[in-house]
Parts: sequence; structure tokens; C-alpha cells
Amino acid sequence: MTHMPSSFSSIYPPEATNFRTVNPFCSGFLCMQAMEIMRKLNQDLFGNLRIFCTRVVSLGNGIVRRYCKLWDFQSLNVAVGIGSLLFCLFALVCVYFYLFPSLSPVRHSYEIVSTPRNGSISAEKCNVFEGKWIQDESYPLYNASQCPFAERGFSCLANGRRDRGYTKWRWKPKKCDIPRLDVQKILGKLYGKRVVFVGDSLSRTQWESLICMLMTGVDDKRSVYEVNGNKITKQIRFLGVRFSTYNLRIDFYRSVFLVRPSSVPRRAPKRVKSTLRLDLMDDISKEWIDSDVLVFNSGHWWTPTKLFEMGCYFQVGKSLKLGMPINTAFRKALDTWAYWVENMVNTNRTSVFFRTFESSHWGGKNRNTCKVNRRPWSRTNGRDRSKISDNIVKVVKQMKVPVNLLHVTRMGAFRSDGHVGTWGDNPSVPDCSHWCLPGVPDVWNEILLSSLLNG
Repeated sequence: MTHMPSSFSSIYPPEATNFRTVNPFCSGFLCMQAMEIMRKLNQDLFGNLRIFCTRVVSLGNGIVRRYCKLWDFQSLNVAVGIGSLLFCLFALVCVYFYLFPSLSPVRHSYEIVSTPRNGSISAEKCNVFEGKWIQDESYPLYNASQCPFAERGFSCLANGRRDRGYTKWRWKPKKCDIPRLDVQKILGKLYGKRVVFVGDSLSRTQWESLICMLMTGVDDKRSVYEVNGNKITKQIRFLGVRFSTYNLRIDFYRSVFLVRPSSVPRRAPKRVKSTLRLDLMDDISKEWIDSDVLVFNSGHWWTPTKLFEMGCYFQVGKSLKLGMPINTAFRKALDTWAYWVENMVNTNRTSVFFRTFESSHWGGKNRNTCKVNRRPWSRTNGRDRSKISDNIVKVVKQMKVPVNLLHVTRMGAFRSDGHVGTWGDNPSVPDCSHWCLPGVPDVWNEILLSSLLNG
């Protein structure tokens, strides 16, 4: 089995299930027969391979002697012999890995799994991101109006939304349950830790949700405070909340692209107002390293409206990439992020997560109309897939260190009822991208916390 983070014993690499197993309780006679068959197979296989290699070398020598009688081509003869030998060695390596596939390199791609609600260990993995939404009157998990860290723009009930049904839904995986939130147990698990969220405003929403969830287990609310005395606003690039009783820090860093915004290079066309250095991480990335839990997201700013129409183009080194498609640039940025994680983050200490793209529900021909339903959709209506999410999954699965995917794209596709709509801080501008609090981001944190507790 591959190496796993100590605090995530329930996160398994998909490849770990591919190993073939043998029953250790076979009878002595059957075992002896099996060993004899393997011995004969090895003798036949390697015997034939030895004969083959001998013939290859002899053939090479024969060719040289036949066609090179008039000249002294000893050096050529030696070269042919060495080439034949190398070919045989390559064949031996291929046979070795065929007979012993379990010794082949294994990639460290991880999925979050869960156990049944009764606490018993499940014999098979449960993908917590495959499931459905069910009504649960015990929800929501907190009252946003009593949480000073819930941004007013996301507190839909406080902004006049009358239907509360959107707060009464729980995510139910197909083959297991997400454990019920145990705040005291979680606060104990996170004692003395630092949790860091990095990304765009959707990351800030998850950060706010987690703080509000944990505050329900704190008696003295004054012991929870923003370290710089700042109010929660979208303009501030860093926000940090400390739970002093538990010596716990939960920080948020606004880095919508993860890579570094840069100034205009020399001799750039007039339409270029700024660039995005796809080969360099954000200049505040050094502040993310010293953490115990590190949660990333990116995607909503990778659009023509947020980039090209604002005069922002891509750059790699000194080269301006004016014609590079956004999807290609995003993949390049993710490769830069992956290299940074592999070389800068101590994954023996820090558990790294990447949350995939969160489904939005804009409608109309130009996808600029926002209608918030009263109930979740019964189908995903094609919103369960995203090129952004596909890129994230591909990059994470190729990484050399353990990174955990929070694959929330599909679960969010159903929740057309959970968006801010006209109940944000600016009712004249409807919003079908961000989520109300309490709401969908709470489930992301339930999954995140349950994986921490399973460690």
C-alpha cells in the first residue's frame, strides 16, 4: 500500500485496489503444484529469452562478417554486439515488470472515502461525492445571523429571503453516510493547528462556513476573533481568525489565479494592461507553507471577461502568450502549482486539498440570467462536468505527493436553489455563482472535517 498522511487513514489511492491477492490459506498440495508451475514457467520463459538473445548477437556478428570482409570493421562489430546486449537487457526488464507488477511505481492520487454512519468499517470504498440530496429537518448547522464571520452578502435570510427550505438539505452518498458534525471532537482534533484556505471568493465562503460551524461549540464567543481586527470583506487579501481557547488559526488568502499577476512587459501591444505569469506562484505563496491543512480552489476568474476584456494576458518567462487559450493557460498554472506543492510543502505534516469547480446556474442564451429555484434540481442538466474540474483532476492524479480532491462539481449541479440570487449585498445584481450561508459550502466542510476525524 502507498504511503498515506498520518491524519488521513481513510484516504486511499485508487491504484491500491489494483493489486492482485492470493489466498494465504491454500492447502500444501495446491501450493506445491502452483510453485512447480511457476518454476517451469520461469525456466521456459527465461530459457527461450536466453536462446533469443544468443541468436540476436550471432545474427549481428554474422551480418558484419558477411558484408564487411574487405574492411576492418572491428569497432562496428563491437557496436552491434553492445546494441544486441542492450536490447536483451531491455527485454529482461520488461519481463520482470510483467511478472512483478506490484513493484511498479504508484502515483499518489487520493480520494476521500467514508465509513457507514454506525462506525463499522466498510469492506469497499465509498465515494462520498456520488450521491443525492435528501431533506433533513435537523439542518442548518448554524445560524448565520449569530455568526460575526458570515459575510452579509452571503447571509440570504438576513437579506430578505423568506423560504428556508434551501437550508434543510443533507448530502447522502450512495454507499455510506457523512458522519454527523461533532464540533467538540473536531475542535479537539484541530487543537494547536493552522488551517489555510487559498483561492477566490468561493474559497472565502467555505472559510466563513467552517468558522461558523466551529463557533457553535465555543462558549465564549469573544475568544474567537480576526487577528488584525478586520471586518470580513471581499477587498482584503488576508483574513485570519483565531480560536484562542484551542490555539487554532483558520486563515484565508485571496489568490484567485494561484499564479502571479505581473506588470506589462516592454514592447507589449497597447491592449495588454497586465499579465499573468503562468510559470510563477503568487508572491504570497510563502505564507501558505507553514500550515497543517491547506485547501485550494481556482476557476471562476479564468474567463474572457475576467482576463482578456480587462487587458490581462498570459506570460511565461519573458514570452507574452497573446494567443494562448484559457484552458491551456489554466493547465499550465496548475502544473506550476503542482510543482510548488511537491517541492515546497511538507506533505508529511500538511494535508493538502484541492476543491474542484463549483457549479453555477446562470441561464439564458448568454448565460446572464439568474433564477433561483425553491428546491434542488432532480437532474444535473449537464452541469456535473467542467473543463476546469477535469484539468484539476488530471493534474492531481499525476502528482508525486498525496493531494486530496474535494470533487464537489456534481453535488453542486443539483443545487439551483442554493445561490445568493437577489438576496446579496446588492439586490439589483443577481448572483447565481455564490452560495447562501448556511448552505452548500457547509457540506464541503462536513466532508473535509470527517476526513480529518478519520485520521
